[in-house]
Amino acid sequence: MSKKVMDRYIRLPMPCNKVLATYCWIDGSGINMRCKDRILSCTPYSADAAPGWAFDGSSTGQATTANSDTNLKACAVYRDPFRLEPHVLVLAEVYMGDGSAAKTNHRKFCNDLCEYHKAEEPWFGLEQEYTMLDVDGWGLGWPKGGGFPAVNYEFSYCGIGAKYIAGRDICEAHTKACLYAGCDFEGTNAEVMFACWEWQIGTTIGIKAPDDMWMSRYIMSRISEDYGVVITYHPKPMGPKHPGVGMHHNFSTKRMRSDGGYAFIEECIKRLEKNHMKHMKNYQHDEQTNRMRLSGKFETAPFDKFSWGIANRKASIRLGRNIKEKGKGFMEDRRPAGDCDPYLVCGLLMDTCLGSVGSGGGGGKKGACK
Repeated sequence: MSKKVMDRYIRLPMPCNKVLATYCWIDGSGINMRCKDRILSCTPYSADAAPGWAFDGSSTGQATTANSDTNLKACAVYRDPFRLEPHVLVLAEVYMGDGSAAKTNHRKFCNDLCEYHKAEEPWFGLEQEYTMLDVDGWGLGWPKGGGFPAVNYEFSYCGIGAKYIAGRDICEAHTKACLYAGCDFEGTNAEVMFACWEWQIGTTIGIKAPDDMWMSRYIMSRISEDYGVVITYHPKPMGPKHPGVGMHHNFSTKRMRSDGGYAFIEECIKRLEKNHMKHMKNYQHDEQTNRMRLSGKFETAPFDKFSWGIANRKASIRLGRNIKEKGKGFMEDRRPAGDCDPYLVCGLLMDTCLGSVGSGGGGGKKGACK
């Protein structure tokens, strides 16, 4: 459909007391998102000001037909880059009719830990890799009929030129849209595999990084829809002979960032090693696909084996070269797959390194962790 025709209607003036709010949420798959629009009388500039709503959970894999009313609770509000101000995008959590969190609502788990460990000021920086596919399901710009790009991977990483990359327009549009929306969007680059890219969110304190990641995923879905391109976060979309897709999680706490914090980083790494398989059961949408990715090849550590190292991109946990020299800093968890839920991963990192809610290791008052 012609976007020039659509522009005619986008430019129509709106009544001053009508604001379009697009509610976005994670569906029953745990990776796909849904949305629907609501007309409000004024712009909600915070989640508290956005009214709750409901939807048919039986049509999103989150409820039965006999008990389908499922509730949306606003948790973050963003400017709408598609309709522009005063219209908004509302990121929402899903709750069942009895008030319990839906099975794919891991935000509550994460935010409860952010709240409990507020005194530790947990920071997260997320690196989302993704692959662009044509509508036929083959890689964007890849030879039709199942062929492979005649490009060495060393030239596609941060590459320039049509021979080495494909889909830059989508990457550029996504960057501008996320910045306009208010995400803590930090950068992009072309990745090792042809038609594979990455964007970065954070470093941001507490729950905002995973909130922004989910909203930036929604924005990417909308932009790729305009271009007729399919975005996949599948950990190994093109098979074992090609690089995979991950979401590296950079994590630190106040103790890690303070003088002498390196000792606490080492302590946390030991805890992560002890709980390695617990994390690996939750670091992807489907365990087998991340096993394919974490093969020990293409700068990955084996799925079943924990390792860590300084400046080592084949380790489960990587520390920057200057962290030991400075005696403080952060760690990079390279295990999560591209289709992981950042709420779940961030929550597990806090749970393992800092302690579970109610364990006695928390601090701070009750209230949302911003």
